[in-house]
Amino acid sequence: MDVPKDQLHTLLDHGLFSSAQIMGCFAVSSTSIHPETSPHLKAESLVLFGDSLFRGKEFRRAIQVYRQALQYHKTLPKQSVNTTPTTRSTLSASNRSSSPNSSNTSAINENEVKFQIATCHSSLGDNRAALAEMEGIPSKSRNLEMNLMMAKLYRNSRHTRAAIGCFKECLRNCPYIFEAIIALAELGVSAKDIISLFPQTPSRSGRPPSDHFDSSRWLPRYVEAQCCIASNDYKGGLDLFTELLQRFPNNIHILLEMAKVKAVIGKNDEAILDFENVLSIDPYVVTYMDEYAMLLKLKSDNSKLNKLVHDLLNIDPTKPEVLVALAVLWEKKDERGALTYAEKSIRIDERHVAGYIMKGNLFLSLNRPEAAVIAFRGAQELRPDLRSYQGLVRSYLAVSKVKEALFAAREAMKAMPQSGKALKLVGDVHASHVTGREKAKKFYESALRLEPGFLGAALALAELHVMEGRNGDAVSLLQRYLKDWADDCLHVKLAEVFAATNMLQDALSHYQAALRINPQNEGAKKGLDRLEKQMKGIDPDAPEEDEDNEVDDGDGDQEEVELL
Repeated sequence: MDVPKDQLHTLLDHGLFSSAQIMGCFAVSSTSIHPETSPHLKAESLVLFGDSLFRGKEFRRAIQVYRQALQYHKTLPKQSVNTTPTTRSTLSASNRSSSPNSSNTSAINENEVKFQIATCHSSLGDNRAALAEMEGIPSKSRNLEMNLMMAKLYRNSRHTRAAIGCFKECLRNCPYIFEAIIALAELGVSAKDIISLFPQTPSRSGRPPSDHFDSSRWLPRYVEAQCCIASNDYKGGLDLFTELLQRFPNNIHILLEMAKVKAVIGKNDEAILDFENVLSIDPYVVTYMDEYAMLLKLKSDNSKLNKLVHDLLNIDPTKPEVLVALAVLWEKKDERGALTYAEKSIRIDERHVAGYIMKGNLFLSLNRPEAAVIAFRGAQELRPDLRSYQGLVRSYLAVSKVKEALFAAREAMKAMPQSGKALKLVGDVHASHVTGREKAKKFYESALRLEPGFLGAALALAELHVMEGRNGDAVSLLQRYLKDWADDCLHVKLAEVFAATNMLQDALSHYQAALRINPQNEGAKKGLDRLEKQMKGIDPDAPEEDEDNEVDDGDGDQEEVELL
């Protein structure tokens, strides 16, 4: 053989893919290999060449070359075909050093080659072709990696039962496939059923393992935590994660899971602290950093948001989390540009929930509620949580589809019966029309009884009081909350109520208090500007003197967009 295949193996093993591709060209074109008399050698050379293309991410070329290898493989005698995937290599380990004088036996593993073809299709986003290729591998011949890919492909294709079966098979072979644990929890499999899949293997010495190494103590708790989160029992999940954190302090994965859950349920300050803790331990983490970016945007902490996005771009600009964080940063400057980043994050990972949430929020900002509904539904299909329900309710109310909004809100209430935020959603729908305000009041009050510290419900109830002309009740409610929570939004709402009742000095003090807490609060800035005009005797709604002369002032338009 003109080209020594062991050297080609060496190049691939050391990651020298460019050199391997060039050497592969020599291998497949060598005149010393006659396809008619030595099809096994031709197939082996093609597989090695295909591996070099695959590892160099030239997936379409790799598919073509792998298929050629399989064609030569089919010409071999049936009894010589090796179909058992004993090794991860696409070549049989026993044939790696075969010479031109070796017997005419198959040097490639047909199932592994098919798996490589499927992986190429998957990398190109063609899940249907990938699944068709994988289904050509007999179930008894699939290894752990193959079963995991099958499970993911079935899930992406919405073949839930088949996906569950493959994920379960993964855990029967190895209980530490955390992707399978999380997926099964999200697909509705109970913690008990998942734990029952774990193989019961005693230690080699025959003695029970020590407490330090005994994963049978903590792994079931991890499963229970993920199942709690998947079933919207956020409190139960956080309690279990907290318990695990005591045994594994500074565990970045657990801290990130807790931070994400707290962000979903609106415990924004706690979530921000958890994200900051993670970054202090490992400043190069990308996982869930788009969630952190959204929280910083809500807090109007632009300096931290800018630094976060800058750091993420330096780590890996191709990650979906980075693109969503970019969308968050660009939302204030250019909503359409931000939408482009959100859509790109979904193209990279079609299961990235934060991308759909961000996309839905941007469509609402662009006054495209119908498109927002589709985005929030996409998030719900992947993993329903409070934010997708909130987005759906807002979107339906924006197009006056009260019935659909009420259905979505009630879905949230059924999924999260112990959540005050779900109750508030139902209240929001009733508050959208005059005849439902009394019902809305009851739901807001129930939400506050369930979660006394839920400021969103307090603000909504205060707004309802104002709409009904009960300004005194609104002031009493908000002042009661101010005793325990120094929140800028509370001050802004109080200022608005005082301004509406012509108590301008009280309104002024609360706008100023809001800006002391959060200098970037746009509502406080805008309200203070109006109030100062009122106090000077100027109509705040009157047009500016030079407004008619500067209709095309682009900079002014941009400032208005940023203000809003």
